[in-house]
Amino acid sequence: MKHHNYPYQNSRYSVYAKNGMVATSHPLATEAGTEMLKQGGNAMDAAVATAATLTVVEPTSNGIGGDAFMIAWMNGELHGMNASGHSSENLSMETLKAHGFEKMPVYGWLPVNVPGVPAAWADLINKFGRLTLKEVLAPAVRAAREGYVITPTVAKFWQAAYKKFEKEVEEFPEIKHWFEVFGEVEAGDVKTLPAHADTLEEIADTNARSFYEGDLADKIVGYAKESGGLLTHDDLKSYKVEYVKPISINYKGYDIHEIPPNGQGIAALMALGMLKDDDFTGRGGNYYHHQIEAMKQAFSDTTAFVSDAGHMEVGSGDLLDEGYLKARRAEIGDHAEERVHGELPKGGTVYLATADKDGNMVSYIQSNYMGFGSGVVVPGTGIALQNRGHNFSMDEKHPNFIGARKKSLHTIIPGFITKDGAPVGPFGVMGGFMQPQGHLQVAMNLIDYGMNPQSALDAPRWQFMEGMRVDVEDRFPADVARELNRRGHQVNIALEPNHFGRGQIIIRQDNGSYVGGTESRTDGSISIY
Repeated sequence: MKHHNYPYQNSRYSVYAKNGMVATSHPLATEAGTEMLKQGGNAMDAAVATAATLTVVEPTSNGIGGDAFMIAWMNGELHGMNASGHSSENLSMETLKAHGFEKMPVYGWLPVNVPGVPAAWADLINKFGRLTLKEVLAPAVRAAREGYVITPTVAKFWQAAYKKFEKEVEEFPEIKHWFEVFGEVEAGDVKTLPAHADTLEEIADTNARSFYEGDLADKIVGYAKESGGLLTHDDLKSYKVEYVKPISINYKGYDIHEIPPNGQGIAALMALGMLKDDDFTGRGGNYYHHQIEAMKQAFSDTTAFVSDAGHMEVGSGDLLDEGYLKARRAEIGDHAEERVHGELPKGGTVYLATADKDGNMVSYIQSNYMGFGSGVVVPGTGIALQNRGHNFSMDEKHPNFIGARKKSLHTIIPGFITKDGAPVGPFGVMGGFMQPQGHLQVAMNLIDYGMNPQSALDAPRWQFMEGMRVDVEDRFPADVARELNRRGHQVNIALEPNHFGRGQIIIRQDNGSYVGGTESRTDGSISIY
């Protein structure tokens, strides 16, 4: 993979390393991962240390009560993991209506599925790590107990959450504990999370079993019973992470890998599959038009067919069939068209990438969804619970229809690139339904234009929203935006940089060294070893 620099506004140079690399959205988390490499840990130890630290320093996007997915090249093989949680055995449309709701609420207990993050950490370290879980979680415990400084991006999202939950607490009184734990902050404040530190230590000491069948499980279920939640001891005890074979598509000589459904990574693969025979030698409106329309085509299918894999009538192989994708590509003309799709909500997620001296590389993502998730925090634990059940469909004929012990459609997706069976590296762009769109754009920047990782991340982005609306960054080429308008797209300039996702990339070069990039739209950080 050849690399070229592109002088985008605020662009930084890519970072190079010989023995290892960690790329995240927060400097302290990056430091935690590098600390593991220096202690003799591998890329997986670094990934879990980083992920745990992010629950402390960036609780606006993820937490102990969230879900996770992973694709990793470890010990010469590609591995995939799905650590998203299933719904409670008590969840049904009847239960929802009995609580006074006709559709799944965004906040409160009802959209809470069983969290997969603690099980993911323990399982990944047991299976792939060189260090103990206690050693790996130590930097996160230290940050939570001794305190850390709030960065500008975290402060902005934290303040937005505070205002949002103030409006929701009357309808969802179980959110009130959130204010006791998190409160208000400003950039530069020093924050400690002592209960969070205690919980991390409990997870480390029990190999995460306390969360699913011990003291922490008792606290979760006890609070659920007290405040209207559905989770039971059986829900927690029955949970296990799944190791899955990544799905992939060959795009111009490179294999792009994603986790299979219930994740939405298949949307990125479908769009790339539609475009793999196109010649993108220019960077005009035609280039962007075809990207956008292919993404719209993919979303129209994934919102109709993707759910918990065990409930899908249309499989991944059907959606990635070469003939099918060619037929979908043939439907794309010179003008924008309305596609059948659902409204695409926002999300809150952290993505990280790590690599070590032995060629192991990890693409890992975890999330509470929509920032702090459900707003429910289990008293005395610091466990902020996700609200992934909000993505269930209320249409009983839809494969993603609300149900018991079922995984909902999931937005978070890690990506990985290989070529001729050899690893190229991890990549990802976090941010709700921006994620497959970010994967598409970053992969094409790397492959079609030979950009180096930092340039591939810094390049101006677009995001399809709904209908004919496409948001673009304020530094998006004006002539291209006008051409897209002429083609029928309703182009809107969005000034919030985080609206377009936050990514990380690490690429392994032919000589075994690494080149990486980190997100310039946030407090991105990359370190080497």
